[in-house]
Amino acid sequence: GRRPGRVSVNLSLRQLKQRNFITRVHDTVRRHGVPPEALELEITETTLMEDARRTVRILDELHAMGMKLAIDDFGTGYSSLSALQQFPIGTLKIDQSFVRHATTSHDQATIVAMVIEMGHSLGKDVVAEGVESEDQLRFLRALSCDYAQGLLFGAPMSAAAYADLLADHQAGAGRYRPLFARG
Repeated sequence: GRRPGRVSVNLSLRQLKQRNFITRVHDTVRRHGVPPEALELEITETTLMEDARRTVRILDELHAMGMKLAIDDFGTGYSSLSALQQFPIGTLKIDQSFVRHATTSHDQATIVAMVIEMGHSLGKDVVAEGVESEDQLRFLRALSCDYAQGLLFGAPMSAAAYADLLADHQAGAGRYRPLFARG
């Protein structure tokens, strides 16, 4: 009965190569009663570019179902910037390797700022991965980064612990409640 917001799921190259992948995704979503818009499917740049024609067809079908699509670990793989226009991607996730030292390294800070600005200019949401400190969070907020994820907000958890987190959120509790309210 709780609405978890959007849940991200990583897609592998192996999954995308399955002939019946779209059918399996559609059947799984329907069988479990998950609204497609509640899912954001993440794909790495390298996977995205493996078989670009086939991948764009698959991503177009998933997008047509209502699912959100993200490029995971952005900046670490090989893709052309034209891929951002070619694929129906709505979110760029900045790899934690850039975020980790963004508050102490001018070069890393510049990369993070440029990805956020580029993403926004292209109409994409931007997520910073690997946020572990309040300083990093302040830095990202100053750059108007849309979302942040990382150990600062909590460690990986079981489904039961996540249900408790949602209950706390709905009750108005929790240190980072204002962040949940965005989007």
